[in-house]
Amino acid sequence: MTTVGDGVPKRDSFTYTVQARCTPAEALALLADPRRQADLHPLIVRVRRVPSRPGALSSYTITDRLPVGPLRLPTSYHADVLVAEPDEVVTVARQWPATTVRNHTRLRSEPDGVLRIDVEITLTAPAPLFRYAFGQARAAHLTLASRLGAALDRPAPES
Repeated sequence: MTTVGDGVPKRDSFTYTVQARCTPAEALALLADPRRQADLHPLIVRVRRVPSRPGALSSYTITDRLPVGPLRLPTSYHADVLVAEPDEVVTVARQWPATTVRNHTRLRSEPDGVLRIDVEITLTAPAPLFRYAFGQARAAHLTLASRLGAALDRPAPES
């Protein structure tokens, strides 16, 4: 069992699925570019592209406003897009102290022009911060998920 202050980071994951009537290319364009997600993600207030880090396809500095009681405190972190393929997107965000959010998204076409988007979010953080960080990540990403389908949906073709 991990106890507060023992220096061992904690890790946990959650998943969600979104279905949208769009092409894999349309979903990829949105999912692999954090700048396009700024209006959908409830915490993001600024996304700035920076020179790509080694091993990354693209890199960004992102500023969030995290709720802490009645306050919303700005915090910045670095995010890298590691994989951006028609069927998979992998991003990793790193924030001090020793907090990492890995987003592994799989895209799969289904009948009738529907695209299934399966997302697994894995958060690692120091034990004293873990509960807060995981709760914030989960709430933010589930809100993002609720907005993602509408952002990608296009009308079904008429028969």
